[in-house]
Amino acid sequence: MATQAEKAQRFLELHDGPAPLLMPNPWDPGSAKLLASLGFEALATTSSGFAATLGRLDGSVSRDEALQHAAAMVAATELPISADLENGFGDEPGAVAETIELAIQAGLAGCSVEDFSRRAETPIYDPALAAERVAAAAEAAHKGPVRLVLTARAENHIHGRDDLADTIARLQSFQDVGADVLFAPGVVRPEDIRQLVASVDRPISVLALPGAPPIGELAALGVRRVSVGGALAFVALGSVVEAAQELRDEGTYGFWDRARSGGKAARAAFRA
Repeated sequence: MATQAEKAQRFLELHDGPAPLLMPNPWDPGSAKLLASLGFEALATTSSGFAATLGRLDGSVSRDEALQHAAAMVAATELPISADLENGFGDEPGAVAETIELAIQAGLAGCSVEDFSRRAETPIYDPALAAERVAAAAEAAHKGPVRLVLTARAENHIHGRDDLADTIARLQSFQDVGADVLFAPGVVRPEDIRQLVASVDRPISVLALPGAPPIGELAALGVRRVSVGGALAFVALGSVVEAAQELRDEGTYGFWDRARSGGKAARAAFRA
């Protein structure tokens, strides 16, 4: 069994492989085991997917809940696990650093911190404060025997701020203060992704969204990691809705074809 430090080192190395690291986002221990059984090399939690398991919307999970969930995901598989820690559960750099220290205690190999403030009037942190927060996170992530892989997220493009120049400046500042991986979810145009990659010296992660280039094209653009956020969790919920509506409206059981497939996959994964 690999140690936490070995998993963190392996996770960092996976960003320098021959192809982008495909890092799907399970939403509970069962889905983590299932995805691990399919051959993926690392996994990441999803804040929206986890919140959905609690009957809540994204942004409503507490720090304690997120870290307990992360620890459960770590226990579910031997793969490196990176956690979506939203904005670090605090505005001030000290609060973010404390969250990172707790993330290490949870057994994680990596985590992400975003610059989304969750305030309607000023949704994105001021650039200076955003960089200070990442600096505090990086210091906490890298100071001990486990060198947690820190992903710094610039959230402009999923919060109505289509300002690529500002996003690039933010990512450059995050790189300068110690982030290991850079992420600007919502950037999907090939020319913009190419510009992101060319503007920094750290691996760029991309969120697979409608309209984003396929994996082969992302690889050619220099992208080093691809994740899916809450998509898989909501695919599962969408399947539940379709099956339940069939039962309610048609009184038929066509959903059993998909249920058998899922049951077979689960039995194989959970036995392992």
